[in-house]
This record gives sequence, C-alpha cells and structure tokens, in this order.
Amino acid sequence: MTPRGETRERVLRTAADLFQRQGYHGTGLNQVLAESGAPKGSLYFHFPDGKEQLASESVALSGRAVGEALTEAVLAAPDARAGLAAMGEHFARSLRESGYSKGCPVATVALETAAESETIRAACDDVYAGWQRGIAAALRGWGVQDERAEPLAALVLSSLQGAVMLARVQRDASVIHRVTTQLADLI
Repeated sequence: MTPRGETRERVLRTAADLFQRQGYHGTGLNQVLAESGAPKGSLYFHFPDGKEQLASESVALSGRAVGEALTEAVLAAPDARAGLAAMGEHFARSLRESGYSKGCPVATVALETAAESETIRAACDDVYAGWQRGIAAALRGWGVQDERAEPLAALVLSSLQGAVMLARVQRDASVIHRVTTQLADLI
C-alpha cells in the first residue's frame, strides 16, 4: 500500500506536467489519475475542492521548482549578463528537452484560467511575484540601484515569459537567447 503523502505528491507532479503540456482545460481528472496510477477515490480525498485546487497546488509546486532552478543559475553567475543568460538557458533547455511541448508551467495555466478562477490566478500571481523578487534581488547583487531593481525585474520576467512563448510556437529557443542578450545590454 502506498503511503498517503506519496499518492498526493504523485498526483500533484503528474497534474503539473499535464497542465504544463496541455493546459488546464486540455487536462482531465481521469487522465491525471490514469497517468499517476492513483486510485480513483484518492483525487477528492487529497483535493476536496477538485480540479481547481489541484491546479493551484500544482502551479505552486512547479513554480517553486523553477524558482529554485533559477536561483541556482543566478547564484552561479558572476554578473548580470551571465545570470540572464543562465535564466534564459534554463527555459530554453526545458523547451528543447520536451520537444517544445512544455512551456512555462505557470503561463500555460494562467493564460486559460486567470479570468475565471481567483484561486488559480492567485497561485500564479504568487509564483510570479516570487520569481520577480528573486530577479530583483539578483539585480541588486549585480549592482543595480534599488529604485531600478523592481521595474527591471518586471521587465526581465515579462520578457522571458514572452520569449518562452515565442520559442515554443516557433520551435526554436534562439529567441530566448536574443532576448536575454538585449536585456543584459539594457542593464
């Protein structure tokens, strides 16, 4: 018998992967259960508020994982140019490794649900806010003045998100590298 926490974690990870690839509306609960190997009754046991709760928690899980990876990349970078390139490469590598089937784990869900679900919108907002705070902190560490750090972090985040979307549609990650180079020139 699988421990309770393992089943919940497996369902969350499976849902996060499916939402990232297929979006919120393209992912059914039966598919999540089938691909996770979880028993049918476990979904509402672990996620009593259903698909909306599953989506918001999976976005938070994916967001933390990406945030940790971006933090690692930034901490290893000696300057803003290298740090921005490393952030871009994280997203580019993820796209290439998935055959361009996975975009940003937050954007895919946010684009579909932000207007219809406050719970999911708030989860997406929390993730983006965390990433933006991390980028602002990195910028400060690279010598950007405090009053410029937050606006530049918003620019970096929104530019990267747009570049990821373009790269996914074009099936070519080079746009991400061009955007991070331009951002580095601005900073």
